Amino acid sequence: MKNAGRWMMIVAVAPSVAEAHLTSSGLGPFYDGLLHLMTSPEDLAAAIALALLCGLRGADHGRRAFFVVPLAWLLGSFVGLVALTPQGNDIVSASWLLLLGALIAFDAKLPLAATTALGALLGLMHGYSNGSGMNLTLAVVLALIGLATAVATMTVLPAAAGVRFGGGSTRIALRVAGSWIAASGLLLLGWSIRSP
Repeated sequence: MKNAGRWMMIVAVAPSVAEAHLTSSGLGPFYDGLLHLMTSPEDLAAAIALALLCGLRGADHGRRAFFVVPLAWLLGSFVGLVALTPQGNDIVSASWLLLLGALIAFDAKLPLAATTALGALLGLMHGYSNGSGMNLTLAVVLALIGLATAVATMTVLPAAAGVRFGGGSTRIALRVAGSWIAASGLLLLGWSIRSP
């Protein structure tokens, strides 16, 4: 019994592989897709901008965006997987930021159908850009589902904040944020045109 205790101690203190933070193995495909949105500022800013626009328009717009944008993003990603053309460019991303930022800044009174169409187009185009250039594997499908989950989260939270706090001086602050988003789009557009 005494020797068994020694062997257990040796096995416990001398593992062959220790990966506490999964730095060498990755987080797994779902979580890689979930975190992709945080490493892609043009996608993240566009999702937040659309959510803020819908939040300023009201709860119905926010609810619709919560369902439409992630589903369109996922559908666009799957279309991009099988497409033969390369992914989208920075000019398209900049145009989205400029358009959505301007709509927020001017507090555009869009009907529900218009914000739904904007959400569907945004999701399809950015999803297509994310999916193109990838091979269809189970890991990629899981990553795209993780990405759609992140898009759903980043759509519902700003939209809910816009609905809840979108009155008075907070509405002005959200409109100022829209002007910053438009300015970011203009800056990205300038870089895209200038770059060879």
